[in-house]
Amino acid sequence: MPNEIRTISLLLPFNLGDVNCYLVNSGDGFVLIDTGMPASRTNLERELESAGCKPGTLKLIVITHGDFDHTGNCAYLREKYGTKIAMHRGETEVVEHGDMLLNRTGKRIATRILTRALFSFITLFLGRFERFKPDIYIEDGQALSEYGFDAKVLHLPGHSKGSIGIVTSGDDLFCGDLLWNKDQPAPQSNIDEAVELNASIEKLKGLRINTVYPGHGKPFPMASFIKNHRPATVTT
Repeated sequence: MPNEIRTISLLLPFNLGDVNCYLVNSGDGFVLIDTGMPASRTNLERELESAGCKPGTLKLIVITHGDFDHTGNCAYLREKYGTKIAMHRGETEVVEHGDMLLNRTGKRIATRILTRALFSFITLFLGRFERFKPDIYIEDGQALSEYGFDAKVLHLPGHSKGSIGIVTSGDDLFCGDLLWNKDQPAPQSNIDEAVELNASIEKLKGLRINTVYPGHGKPFPMASFIKNHRPATVTT
C-alpha cells in the first residue's frame, strides 16, 4: 500500500506566510514530518483528528531541522500522542537550548542579524518555545521502515548544519527548508553555507525524485526545479 500524504499548511504569525507539516499514513499508523508553531496548535490537532490520527497511532515525529516554526509543537505532541521525536544530531543543540542560530556557522552576517531579530521579536510577543530533547537521532541513509514508513533519511545541510530530507520508496522528497516554492521552486533564501547547499542539491539531482514537499509553499515536480536552478553564490 502506498503512503498517503496529507499536507497541513499552518499560518505563521505577523503575516509571515505559512509552514507545512506532512502527515503520512502508512496503513497501520502515522508519521508526522515537522510540527509548526504553538500558535497554530489548534489547527494542527484538528487536521490530525480529521485524518484519523489519535493518541497511540502516531508512531513517530520526524523533524527536518530545528527552526522554531518546525519544532514548536514537538514536546506537546509527544506527551499527548505518546510518540517519539526523531531528528539529526546536528540540530539537537538548537532545540535543547531554544536558539536556532547555535548550529549556524555561515558567514552571511546580515542573514544572522535579521534572523536573530525576527526570532527575538516573535519570542517577545508569543513567548518562549518549549525546549525538548529528541528521543531518536537519525543519520544519512537510515531507513524508517521500523516505524511503518518505507523511506530513508538524507542529510541535506545548507539551510542549517543538521537539516535532513526524507525520500520515500515512491520517490517523493520531504526537503524541509532546503528548497521552497514561494514564487517558484528554488533554494530557500535563508542560507547558512552556500557550499553545503549546492552540494546537497547536487546530491538530490543524482536521485530519482518525483514530487518535492517543501517546508514552505506548495509541492512541486523535482524536474521543474532542476530546469530553472542556478547554484547559490559562494562568498568568502
